[in-house]
Amino acid sequence: MSTAIARGATVVAADPRTDPRWRALAATALGSLFTSPPWIRSVCDSYGFTPQARIVADGAGRPTDGFAWVPISDIRGDRLVSLPFSDRAEPLVANPATWTSLVDAALRTDAPLQIRCLDAAVPTTDTRLVRTEAGTWHFTTLGAPVPEIYRSLRSSARRNIATADRNGVRVDTVTGMDGVRIYHRLHVSLRKYKYRLLAQPLSLFERIWQEFSVRDGIVTLLAHVNGEPVAGAVYLAWNDVLYYKFGASLTGTLPLRPNDALAWTALRWASERGFRLLDWGLSDLNQPGLIAYKRKWASQEQRIVTLRSISPTVDNKRGAGELLGELTRLLTEDAVPDHITERAGCLLYRYFA
Repeated sequence: MSTAIARGATVVAADPRTDPRWRALAATALGSLFTSPPWIRSVCDSYGFTPQARIVADGAGRPTDGFAWVPISDIRGDRLVSLPFSDRAEPLVANPATWTSLVDAALRTDAPLQIRCLDAAVPTTDTRLVRTEAGTWHFTTLGAPVPEIYRSLRSSARRNIATADRNGVRVDTVTGMDGVRIYHRLHVSLRKYKYRLLAQPLSLFERIWQEFSVRDGIVTLLAHVNGEPVAGAVYLAWNDVLYYKFGASLTGTLPLRPNDALAWTALRWASERGFRLLDWGLSDLNQPGLIAYKRKWASQEQRIVTLRSISPTVDNKRGAGELLGELTRLLTEDAVPDHITERAGCLLYRYFA
């Protein structure tokens, strides 16, 4: 691939958590929530990661392109991830000719590199990377009046909104940390009893709230029935886009349609505040129910792909991954107290990056 950069430009190392040049790039149309400094800080500070980035700066020192990743070395082996626990993290590349100059530092290491990005992003053309997984990305374009957005929804969504209303589902909009804590209890329960998975630690959610609440960039929606929380969702804002990042509900209450009440509230809330998009996030292709749910609300759907470099000298330590899987199964059994399952997530979740 081409290594050309503009005359007078340089490639410089940067910390994407704090470097103002990275923040400037992330605030453009190139960036997303997952390449934003507050998101990178939240994840890396919670799990003890140290991110790296390369930025192309023009002759006047202005940033034009960038790429960030996190080196990880643990019981699962050595690897580079751009970026861990993110739906997608396209490099901030305005000029595709700069891509090789940005990624070379990562590819020169012995550790394999993983990038999750939209299937039209620049890294998908790099022959040193192979596609290993795929998922879908949904978003709703806002800007129209709320009644027009309502009419654009699938008929099943409109029916479920009415069902939730008849069943007495009421949605509260909470911007404080108390709402995040209530949501997290639902999150731990859903992950354990429906999916048999460990949950992200509350400390991560607290860190996210600290980062995004400074600029009114986080809102928690809680659906109540008879005063009891039965479903919730955490939304994060970056660059005039509202991102649906976390969602959970009590399985027995699903016929009441609390999740539909949450989604409709989020669309109205985002539209009334002038957001240009509501991003519904990543869905794996083996989650047809989730994909069908998001299609009811989304105006567009695209594909997200996972790319990996091949590094035959690295031991991927598959045994460690199998061990983590078995520990997860044991620690999410019904007989295990919920507080133990929650604590296990605090200790082990970082290893799933």
